Amino acid sequence: MPKARLPHRTKKAVAVRAGFRCEYCKAPKAYAPSPFTIDHIVPEILGGSSELDNLAYACENCNGGKHTSTHATDPDTGLEVALFHPRKDRWADHFAWQENDINVKGLTPVGRATVAAMHLNHRAVVNMRILLKMVGEHPPKETL
Repeated sequence: MPKARLPHRTKKAVAVRAGFRCEYCKAPKAYAPSPFTIDHIVPEILGGSSELDNLAYACENCNGGKHTSTHATDPDTGLEVALFHPRKDRWADHFAWQENDINVKGLTPVGRATVAAMHLNHRAVVNMRILLKMVGEHPPKETL
Protein backbone atom coordinates (compact mmCIF):
# COMPACT_ATOMS: atom_id res chain seq x y z
CA MET A 1 0.00 0.00 0.00
CA PRO A 2 1.56 3.35 -1.01
CA LYS A 3 2.30 5.93 1.67
CA ALA A 4 -0.08 8.86 1.90
CA ARG A 5 1.47 12.14 0.80
CA LEU A 6 1.74 14.87 3.39
CA PRO A 7 -0.50 17.88 2.77
CA HIS A 8 1.26 21.03 1.55
CA ARG A 9 0.20 22.93 4.70
CA THR A 10 1.90 20.29 6.87
CA LYS A 11 5.12 20.46 4.85
CA LYS A 12 5.09 24.25 5.05
CA ALA A 13 4.48 24.21 8.82
CA VAL A 14 7.46 21.89 9.32
CA ALA A 15 9.73 24.07 7.15
CA VAL A 16 8.66 27.29 8.87
CA ARG A 17 9.11 25.77 12.35
CA ALA A 18 12.67 24.76 11.33
CA GLY A 19 13.49 28.24 10.03
CA PHE A 20 14.04 26.67 6.59
CA ARG A 21 17.17 24.87 7.91
CA CYS A 22 17.89 21.18 8.19
CA GLU A 23 17.07 20.27 11.76
CA TYR A 24 20.05 17.92 11.94
CA CYS A 25 23.06 19.61 10.23
CA LYS A 26 21.57 23.15 10.21
CA ALA A 27 22.16 23.65 6.46
CA PRO A 28 19.97 26.46 5.08
CA LYS A 29 17.56 25.46 2.33
CA ALA A 30 18.20 28.72 0.46
CA TYR A 31 21.75 27.57 -0.40
CA ALA A 32 21.31 23.82 -0.65
CA PRO A 33 21.98 22.20 -4.02
CA SER A 34 19.36 19.49 -3.42
CA PRO A 35 15.74 19.70 -2.32
CA PHE A 36 14.83 19.33 1.33
CA THR A 37 12.35 16.77 2.53
CA ILE A 38 10.14 16.05 5.50
CA ASP A 39 11.69 13.35 7.68
CA HIS A 40 9.64 11.06 9.87
CA ILE A 41 11.78 11.12 13.02
CA VAL A 42 10.38 7.73 13.97
CA PRO A 43 9.95 6.22 10.50
CA GLU A 44 6.51 5.13 9.41
CA ILE A 45 7.87 1.61 8.86
CA LEU A 46 8.64 1.53 12.61
CA GLY A 47 5.21 2.85 13.57
CA GLY A 48 5.92 6.60 13.42
CA SER A 49 3.05 8.91 12.60
CA SER A 50 2.73 11.85 10.24
CA GLU A 51 1.81 14.18 13.09
CA LEU A 52 3.81 17.41 13.39
CA ASP A 53 5.66 16.23 16.51
CA ASN A 54 7.17 13.34 14.49
CA LEU A 55 8.22 15.41 11.48
CA ALA A 56 11.52 17.21 10.89
CA TYR A 57 12.82 19.35 8.05
CA ALA A 58 15.88 17.62 6.59
CA CYS A 59 18.38 18.09 3.80
CA GLU A 60 18.82 15.25 1.36
CA ASN A 61 22.08 14.10 2.96
CA CYS A 62 20.71 13.92 6.51
CA ASN A 63 17.48 12.28 5.44
CA GLY A 64 19.40 9.72 3.39
CA GLY A 65 21.94 9.11 6.16
CA LYS A 66 19.23 8.55 8.72
CA HIS A 67 16.97 6.54 6.40
CA THR A 68 14.87 4.36 8.71
CA SER A 69 17.22 4.47 11.70
CA THR A 70 16.35 5.71 15.15
CA HIS A 71 19.56 4.50 16.83
CA ALA A 72 23.26 4.35 15.99
CA THR A 73 26.58 3.51 17.63
CA ASP A 74 28.44 6.16 19.62
CA PRO A 75 31.97 5.95 18.17
CA ASP A 76 33.55 6.80 21.56
CA THR A 77 31.79 4.22 23.72
CA GLY A 78 30.65 1.62 21.19
CA LEU A 79 27.17 1.73 22.72
CA GLU A 80 24.00 1.95 20.66
CA VAL A 81 22.09 5.14 21.47
CA ALA A 82 19.12 7.04 20.11
CA LEU A 83 19.79 9.45 17.28
CA PHE A 84 19.15 13.15 17.84
CA HIS A 85 15.40 13.80 18.02
CA PRO A 86 14.59 17.38 16.92
CA ARG A 87 11.30 17.48 18.83
CA LYS A 88 12.66 16.12 22.13
CA ASP A 89 16.33 17.15 22.13
CA ARG A 90 17.90 20.61 22.07
CA TRP A 91 20.59 20.93 19.36
CA ALA A 92 23.03 22.88 21.56
CA ASP A 93 22.88 20.18 24.26
CA HIS A 94 24.27 17.57 21.87
CA PHE A 95 26.33 19.50 19.31
CA ALA A 96 28.77 22.39 19.02
CA TRP A 97 30.66 24.02 16.19
CA GLN A 98 34.37 23.24 16.00
CA GLU A 99 37.28 24.02 13.67
CA ASN A 100 36.40 27.68 13.11
CA ASP A 101 32.64 26.96 13.23
CA ILE A 102 32.79 24.68 10.19
CA ASN A 103 32.36 21.13 11.55
CA VAL A 104 29.68 19.82 13.88
CA LYS A 105 31.09 18.12 16.97
CA GLY A 106 29.02 15.64 18.95
CA LEU A 107 29.15 16.52 22.66
CA THR A 108 27.17 13.56 23.96
CA PRO A 109 26.71 9.93 22.93
CA VAL A 110 23.56 11.03 21.04
CA GLY A 111 25.47 13.83 19.33
CA ARG A 112 28.48 11.70 18.40
CA ALA A 113 26.32 8.87 17.07
CA THR A 114 24.24 11.31 15.03
CA VAL A 115 27.29 13.07 13.55
CA ALA A 116 28.78 9.72 12.53
CA ALA A 117 25.65 7.95 11.30
CA MET A 118 24.16 10.90 9.42
CA HIS A 119 27.46 12.26 8.09
CA LEU A 120 26.83 15.78 9.41
CA ASN A 121 30.28 16.85 8.23
CA HIS A 122 30.20 15.52 4.68
CA ARG A 123 32.30 17.46 2.18
CA ALA A 124 29.44 19.29 0.40
CA VAL A 125 27.92 20.71 3.59
CA VAL A 126 31.34 21.63 4.98
CA ASN A 127 32.13 23.51 1.76
CA MET A 128 28.78 25.30 2.00
CA ARG A 129 29.49 26.27 5.62
CA ILE A 130 32.88 27.70 4.61
CA LEU A 131 31.30 29.87 1.94
CA LEU A 132 28.42 30.96 4.17
CA LYS A 133 30.87 31.88 6.95
CA MET A 134 32.78 34.08 4.48
CA VAL A 135 29.61 36.12 3.85
CA GLY A 136 28.52 36.18 7.50
CA GLU A 137 25.67 33.69 7.25
CA HIS A 138 27.17 30.88 9.31
CA PRO A 139 26.96 29.62 12.01
CA PRO A 140 23.23 29.97 12.61
CA LYS A 141 22.54 32.23 15.59
CA GLU A 142 20.22 29.74 17.28
CA THR A 143 23.06 27.21 17.58
CA LEU A 144 25.45 29.48 19.48
